[in-house]
Amino acid sequence: MVEERTKADGPQGSSEPAARAGWNSKIEYFLAQVGFSVGLGNVWRFPYLCHQNGGGAFLLLYVLLLLVLGIPLFFLELAAGQAIRQGSIGVWKYISPKLAGIGYSSCVVCFFVALYYNVILAWSLFYLGNSFQYPLPWEQCPKQGNITGVCTDMKECERSSPTSYFWFRKALDTTDSIDEVGSFNTNMICCLLAAWTIVCLGMFKGIKSSVKVMYFSSIFPYVVLICFLVRGLMLEGAMDGIIYMFYPKLEIWADLQVWLQAATQVFFALGLGFGSIIAYSSYNPKNNNCHRDAFTVSFINFLTSVLASLVVFAVLGFHAKVKVDACIASNLKQLSELYQHGFIDQTQMPTFNSSDSSPVAPEVYSSWFKEYGSKVSANLTDCDLEKEMQKGVKGTGLAFIAFTEAMSRLPGSPFWSALFFLMLLNLGLSTMFGTMEGILAPLTDRFKTLAKNKTKLTIFSCIIGFVIGLLFTQRCGNYFVTMFDDYSATLPLIIVVVFECFSVSWLYGADRFLDDIEVMLGWRPPIIYKYLWKYICLLAMVGLLAVTTIRTFIKRPTYTAWNQETASNSDLPYPDWALAVLALLILFAMMPVPVGLIHSFLQDRKKPSRDTEAGQYSIVNTDETPMTELDFRNGVATSMS
Repeated sequence: MVEERTKADGPQGSSEPAARAGWNSKIEYFLAQVGFSVGLGNVWRFPYLCHQNGGGAFLLLYVLLLLVLGIPLFFLELAAGQAIRQGSIGVWKYISPKLAGIGYSSCVVCFFVALYYNVILAWSLFYLGNSFQYPLPWEQCPKQGNITGVCTDMKECERSSPTSYFWFRKALDTTDSIDEVGSFNTNMICCLLAAWTIVCLGMFKGIKSSVKVMYFSSIFPYVVLICFLVRGLMLEGAMDGIIYMFYPKLEIWADLQVWLQAATQVFFALGLGFGSIIAYSSYNPKNNNCHRDAFTVSFINFLTSVLASLVVFAVLGFHAKVKVDACIASNLKQLSELYQHGFIDQTQMPTFNSSDSSPVAPEVYSSWFKEYGSKVSANLTDCDLEKEMQKGVKGTGLAFIAFTEAMSRLPGSPFWSALFFLMLLNLGLSTMFGTMEGILAPLTDRFKTLAKNKTKLTIFSCIIGFVIGLLFTQRCGNYFVTMFDDYSATLPLIIVVVFECFSVSWLYGADRFLDDIEVMLGWRPPIIYKYLWKYICLLAMVGLLAVTTIRTFIKRPTYTAWNQETASNSDLPYPDWALAVLALLILFAMMPVPVGLIHSFLQDRKKPSRDTEAGQYSIVNTDETPMTELDFRNGVATSMS
């Protein structure tokens, strides 16, 4: 599936390594790049943001920021990787030795992300394994019996829901806070071992083996999403959910918070800063049209998010309709009983027939409730469709609670459940392969010993990932997943991209970079990229960095904890020791950047390199040869002095 591109590809004198793997076809490259960028966030984060931030108005804003920020930065990473044909460490070291820390920082962030991301795959495996039974185990509460603790479990289930109970008690057996460590979850340890084993086997021979898996893992989720969309549109209430999500609220554009969330989603959806884009692009031929690739992959990513949103809200619309109908039926039953006993008079009764068994339209009931609900001395609720669709539509709450509950109401629920969690597993695997490549490719490019033992490095990395990942299999492990997800990557990745943008547009020079791309592609990209890289993208990322930093350090971070006694979620502040861990995660991820700068300055003092002309600088490759220009025609750094 993968061919080797040797030294013969370039001219004599090339400093390119003796051999480097390459994609055997364009399809393989697209599957890998799309598989990495399209992940779990497209299914459970984008629909939530779109729903919370103005529906159709958020989509328009997202497309705008994708064109202005996302695609230019994506193109920058693709071009740099394809031209220099190394991982993130080698790319930024070739541009300037002072920037080598950027690549190392990307590796650290990729490692942190891989640790908790594979835990989510373990959760998906657990649910997938439990999907092959009827009825599904999360369809009903545990039955009364003499089993120890069953009474407590029943109360927890009755106060919440069977799906919430199964998630928090059966799957995670979670504690009430991050301070309560608890024992290890044996089921999750086994699932985590299986997840890392799958990743290891998929990465065993680098892209030669992972690309074979991607033919399935990258395509299968689209088949499942289309199946779910067709089935979802056939459900009652599906169109209510879709209309509710996409109804444009243009006034939301005046809210700065919405712009920040849209920019952050564009940033993370494309996988900028991880080094995986650079790594995958480095296996391309030097004349590949990476400009077209940037637009193609970006819009495939966006359309996937829209498709996932249609599926999510079609199913959630059905789920909300079922809940609202049950709520209205219960309230009408109360009204009927109160009327029969003379507690309310005829004027307070609804004009529709409360004794009729046919469901009452939510809007009809809502209209009556607004006028008479407060006048009736009964414990009635408004049965609001919008409030029902707001429940559990983000992250794990969407995938493992709201969506599972909706699927349990479908005919043939085990089939749909197995299909859904198999889709989550494949979405996660494609992203994991890209994340691992963002670790392995830069290290093997930088260190010859590791390059000779890449298989051993892959196995060792997976073993280390599993051992450290045991932290997340404790009863409080899901709180650590939240901590890593919220803080281990956000700030460091933004800093990495800020340095990437600054180094290319100002340090190396945007005009020179465009010149090199012209030599590589045979045509010059539009001049607008120069101004986007130098000003718009850079200022936007610096602004995002500033706001993220202020929000992180001014407001005490919190996490959502499950309280077993009340059977509900509550936001708790992180304890001091957890804040220390959180700070260390951020510092470890950012540390390589200043360390690389300091190391380079110390090396310059010991062994000064030759100065170049004004406005340029010395670029030194791995064998200390002075480099004053990047020959992008050959895809390597070549001395022009």
